[in-house]
Amino acid sequence: MSITAGTSTAPPPVTDPLRRTSRAAGIFYLITFVSIPTLAVYQGIHDQADFVLGAGSDTGVLWAALSEVVVAIAGVGTAVVLFPVAKRQSESAALGFVTSRVLEAAGILLGVVSVLTLVSLRHDVAGTAGADRASLLTTGHTLAAVYDNAFLLSQSLAPAINALCLGYVMYRSGLVPRILPTLGLIGAPLLLAADLAVFFGVLDRSAAIAVFAALPVAVWELSLGIYLTFKGFRPAAVAALPSVQAVR
Repeated sequence: MSITAGTSTAPPPVTDPLRRTSRAAGIFYLITFVSIPTLAVYQGIHDQADFVLGAGSDTGVLWAALSEVVVAIAGVGTAVVLFPVAKRQSESAALGFVTSRVLEAAGILLGVVSVLTLVSLRHDVAGTAGADRASLLTTGHTLAAVYDNAFLLSQSLAPAINALCLGYVMYRSGLVPRILPTLGLIGAPLLLAADLAVFFGVLDRSAAIAVFAALPVAVWELSLGIYLTFKGFRPAAVAALPSVQAVR
């Protein structure tokens, strides 16, 4: 009689059923960083008082404006892609994240409109003789101020709200290592405090402390984008997510 040893089969590896979702969200997050050089490019609008009169080139400004349009679209993309997953943990936080992203995109586009209006004005000035220099300078400064205020509310305040909403979901669910959303949850109050200080004129928007306060949230978003793009959600955490009916 021959005895055959039983063969034990290893359990199949756990796979992420939401890999496409996580990869798309990660790529969208990484795209939102394409406008980082924008502040340096737009600085010419502030430094050159006669920019509206035709001083300097506007090619870089136009490319910067285009990059911000891309950022606005990508930002909404992160919310749309992640909403079905986030609402399985907390529908309220998921809706808050989507709403904040949409408002952020609207504020970004408002800033872009002010910049494009400034560029169009300087083109009109180039073909007009005897234009009122003082009035044009005032208009240029006004449009630059509109951009600054739109930036404060959209690209500085909104990311803090985003970090609170999505950070809560990611921390509770364990879809990504908890150190990542912890950065966002810690950084959000710091960024909110800095934004309020800028809002009330206590700090200048370019002050070192204001820039430092924005770093944790920026690192959170960048690290989340990298992790989701190359690693994806933790499969065990995906499997443990409650159903949509249970959340409701």
